[in-house]
Amino acid sequence: MKKRIAIFASGSGSNAQKIMEHFKYSNLAEVALVLSNNPEAYVLQRADNFEIPSHVFDKKTFYETDELIDILKRLEIDLVVLAGFLWLVPENLLKAFPNKIINIHPALLPKYGGKGMYGDRVHKTVLEAGDEEHGITIHFVNENFDEGEIIHQAKFKIEPNDTLDVIKFKGQQLEHQYFPKIIENLLKKYN
Repeated sequence: MKKRIAIFASGSGSNAQKIMEHFKYSNLAEVALVLSNNPEAYVLQRADNFEIPSHVFDKKTFYETDELIDILKRLEIDLVVLAGFLWLVPENLLKAFPNKIINIHPALLPKYGGKGMYGDRVHKTVLEAGDEEHGITIHFVNENFDEGEIIHQAKFKIEPNDTLDVIKFKGQQLEHQYFPKIIENLLKKYN
């Protein structure tokens, strides 16, 4: 029986696409559902391109009901993956999927994490700080932004003339390289 993945995303969904590509012909797992809090998110089109069902929800549904938990349970989801999803995960969802929700963050946590630290905001802060290295963190999700147990980190050197676009690109390359593989490794450990 294949493991089943649900992806939550709020925007373009480039990481979600890499995950969908990685598991398209996999015997181990499949992406069973893509969920978004943004009805305009391009990730929904990406899901459609792979003929993967999607579901759009609002803040009230996410924070005040068990509707999404019911959907995930009905689909027998084994792993919930946050791929550019910007809302804090509520306690009921964390309890329904203990140690089964992971996130990717575009920095080397614990640096540059927390509420409001996502996308270009992270990269600008890293450049302003004059850091010599930057990278990504894949971690379990808990009740606080970017504070769950770290699963994997990958880093790259920041060259003196690197611009925001360059470090963003370098980081995204690492995300695309590692996120699907780390998901696969995690799923291999699940019974």
